[in-house]
Amino acid sequence: MADLNAVQYILIALIFVWSGFVRSGLGFGGAVLSLPFLLLVLDQPLVFLPIIAVHLLVFSSLTIWMNNRKPSSAPGDGDAVSEGTVDWRYLWRILGIMIVPKLIGVFGLITLPGNILSAIIFVIVALYSVSYIVNKPFRSNSKVVDAVFLMVGGYISGTSLIGAPLIIAVAAQHLPKEKLRDTLFALWFILVMIKMGAFVWAGIDLQLIHHVWLLPCAAVGHVIGLQFHDRILKAETPIFFRILGAVLLVVSSIGMVSVLG
Repeated sequence: MADLNAVQYILIALIFVWSGFVRSGLGFGGAVLSLPFLLLVLDQPLVFLPIIAVHLLVFSSLTIWMNNRKPSSAPGDGDAVSEGTVDWRYLWRILGIMIVPKLIGVFGLITLPGNILSAIIFVIVALYSVSYIVNKPFRSNSKVVDAVFLMVGGYISGTSLIGAPLIIAVAAQHLPKEKLRDTLFALWFILVMIKMGAFVWAGIDLQLIHHVWLLPCAAVGHVIGLQFHDRILKAETPIFFRILGAVLLVVSSIGMVSVLG
């Protein structure tokens, strides 16, 4: 990134503002909704993936911590205790399903050509998104189907950072919207830590110097996204799922364009 011009730096900064916005607003999409645009500026995924990964680690952990701080206990306040914004039981359950495919993806044991696998995933995501938009969310009623989707999503998150759409399509069926984003944040944190370990092991440049100016850019988007998320939670459930479906449709469309391109 040292040889880029001023226009390219400005575009990258704006894209990372966008990345922070969608990540905090919805709990996913920070990579898949920004990486295609970043690659139009500089077609080197391994330059941006470590930066996106570090941003996710920072802002996901910060958001979960802020949302789960214990209120100061004062005399006479009562004993009500918040049950937290992360569904840890569900998180460990799906992580157990995803961990082996995740590790396979991380270590590059590819069983299908990347473009074919990506195309399959984005088609499935598009179908999910349409079902949410028309307020007819897909219900598989099958633990086997959910497990297959989670394993494929885990594999893709191992080979890249864009496995979220398939995982969110399953998780949204089983988690209340109040816990969906932060539970996903906790999951992404664990998965990205594995990915970062692979980056370090492979000797990939983590672009640490560029975090000095890109972290504040992502922070601006993160703050805006938090306000957006609060408005979503106050909306009626059908509106929430329509918004979720619209974003998923954008994700799948961008993915299909990148695959076909």
